[in-house]
Amino acid sequence: MSVKPAGLSSTRGIVRAAAGLDKFSLSRFEPGPELRPFVEHYWCVRYRLPPGETYTQTVLSFPSVHLAFEEDEAGRRALVYGIPRRPFVRELRGSGRVLGVRFRAGGFFPSWQRDVALLTGRTVPAADVFGPEVERWLALVLAGGDEARMAQAAEAGLRTRLPEPDPRGQLAARIVDAAMHDRDIVRVEQLSQWAGMSVRQLQRLFRRYVGVTPKWVIKRFRLQEAAQRLEQDPSVPWTELAVLLGYFDQAHFIKDFKSVLGQTPSEYVAALRR
Repeated sequence: MSVKPAGLSSTRGIVRAAAGLDKFSLSRFEPGPELRPFVEHYWCVRYRLPPGETYTQTVLSFPSVHLAFEEDEAGRRALVYGIPRRPFVRELRGSGRVLGVRFRAGGFFPSWQRDVALLTGRTVPAADVFGPEVERWLALVLAGGDEARMAQAAEAGLRTRLPEPDPRGQLAARIVDAAMHDRDIVRVEQLSQWAGMSVRQLQRLFRRYVGVTPKWVIKRFRLQEAAQRLEQDPSVPWTELAVLLGYFDQAHFIKDFKSVLGQTPSEYVAALRR
């Protein structure tokens, strides 16, 4: 088997992850060497809720396109999810499972061959991208049984559709990675300097290969970290957190937090404590 268990080292992006993981299971798998230029990891979610019970999960999405093979009480489907403009919200009911492929930033373009921004905020049938064989592929993935076999079936299908790596897409992935891990990068101008290109060149690269703007990426990573830190330690002072994440003042941090999560940090912390 080429895929390997990746563990669950981080729940970054999963809003109120501790509560969510009481309702569903989540596992991840690393791709094999051929797929690593394109795929970040495979993930599998399973859930079984009592009759009449629902659970709503919110995710602060990464700048990644996802391919998902889904089965629930409404049926089976294979979908491609572009990057959501707002937090991704899914209501769970009954029982279901999803095997997802999270593409690297820049890693979906070689299969799509169009501006990835054309998918932003959209969900399309996977057959629109990968062709009519997707129905057979979907059946093979869902016949896999356990999570590892499902991931292996998804990888086997991707290997039959393996595109050529794109150096510009790989450059986009490195830039996004820098935006995520380098806390000194808090403005688009800093990211463009790191990349050695003008702001306009960077914006064009992101439209083509990533799907969202550099500003969106920087802001999203900062707010992911803010939500994760508040969940881990609700007592952390907001002024301290705002400075740590590169905000010039607490007011701007609160405004950004509420614009994305729909709550101020105080309201978010209060909800965590319920």
